[in-house]
Amino acid sequence: MRYNHIFGPVPSRRLGLSLGVDLVCHKTCTLDCIYCECGPTTNLTLKRKEYVPFDEVKAELTHYFENHPDPDYVTFSGSGEPTLSPDIGRIIDFIKEKKPKIRVAVLTNATLLSDPVVRKDLNRADLVMPSLDAVIPETFKKINRPAEQIDIHKVIDGLKTFAGSFQGELWLEVFILPGINDAKEELETLGAIIRDINPARVQLNTLDRPGAVAGLKPASKQDLDRVAEIIHAANVEIIARVKNLSSGDHISDEKMEAMVMETIHRRPCTVDDLTAALNLEKGNLEILMKRLILEDKVESVQQERGLFYQTIKEPL
Repeated sequence: MRYNHIFGPVPSRRLGLSLGVDLVCHKTCTLDCIYCECGPTTNLTLKRKEYVPFDEVKAELTHYFENHPDPDYVTFSGSGEPTLSPDIGRIIDFIKEKKPKIRVAVLTNATLLSDPVVRKDLNRADLVMPSLDAVIPETFKKINRPAEQIDIHKVIDGLKTFAGSFQGELWLEVFILPGINDAKEELETLGAIIRDINPARVQLNTLDRPGAVAGLKPASKQDLDRVAEIIHAANVEIIARVKNLSSGDHISDEKMEAMVMETIHRRPCTVDDLTAALNLEKGNLEILMKRLILEDKVESVQQERGLFYQTIKEPL
């Protein structure tokens, strides 16, 4: 069975073996973050609607569960904001009924947590991982480029309300870009808000792949250590990259190509990223990427961390 709405599972630096569920069309989101590894938002919206059919997602999950070992997590993520789907609560319920021992995680930008219906939809998740990159309106608009109706103060209030009632774990991610959202005064305000939210973890992240805007620079380890000190919140950690895994069993060229194309369609990757994520031989991947370049299926972008591969976007 070909999967259109689920992907992986892939080794995750935070969640172990994670099966992804994508509930929106590429790239549908409430934000157009300058650092987004999925590229610029093409559908900037606050409208909750069925972007992909509920029955198709349910059928794919059913087939996967019946034919594969259980992953550590089923994770709602992918090519946009998963809470834009009004079916997310129903799909979480389905997973819990079908596979109660599998943990469910939701990656969200927190912009819809002010909606009590969204908060209810996420109640049965085991782990919710919201992001909060800025707390000052000017900085929020600069780094996250929100849909017009979004107000950062309302976002923060919704996040606090959700954190106060959610029974699962809450891990808050803060994405740092030097010179954009790392001013001392703003970080001090962010720290006070984080202490009010009181997440189980605060995870500092920075640029690892090409973002939606060219020329962005990642924060250094020293930059992130400084941020952690200023925020002064409990359980702050700097997220580490995935380490290389041992090579897996031999697979056909066709299957390898399909795995690679599915992965880099969602986010650009280096060969090392693909080696770790897909458990494939590095040498075979290098040969494959050269062929895909020659066949005009893939393009490469040189960044500070290396050569990133991505699918060639069709002109609008």
